[in-house]
Amino acid sequence: MVRTVGTDAGERKLLGDVAEFGWHCVGILEEGEEPAYSFTVGLFETFKHPELIIFGVPSRLGQQLLNIVGQALRDGEPIDLNKPTDALLEGYSCCFVPVPKAHYREFVGFARWYYEGNDFPLYQVVWPSRSGLFPWDADAHPQFRAAQPVLGEPLNH
Repeated sequence: MVRTVGTDAGERKLLGDVAEFGWHCVGILEEGEEPAYSFTVGLFETFKHPELIIFGVPSRLGQQLLNIVGQALRDGEPIDLNKPTDALLEGYSCCFVPVPKAHYREFVGFARWYYEGNDFPLYQVVWPSRSGLFPWDADAHPQFRAAQPVLGEPLNH
């Protein structure tokens, strides 16, 4: 069950985008020590595809990357979340990590509002450093790790 009526401009924008495009992107600005992040709302309802979240990139870029996945779904060419992909960042492979529901309240409140709870899957898009390291790699720089907290357990990448 999803919400169909919004009470303010933000909620109406989300519902309108999901109706028109199939999803909406929410951008959260960096605040203090907390990194910026963006996430989708509507991919699961429209395409039966997990919602996505990405950390550590400016809101506009995060939304552009998430929109690549949404557009691929609209075009009938979904990206396989079980293996790395070069479809998002030219020259770099991004990975996908399932996010435990325990993190939903803190990070994807607008998605929880839309779905009226936690009944949707969520995957994190994890991007590599310029040297090709991921946040879980032992040699990854601490600042890189802090900018991109990994919310779940990486799949076998």
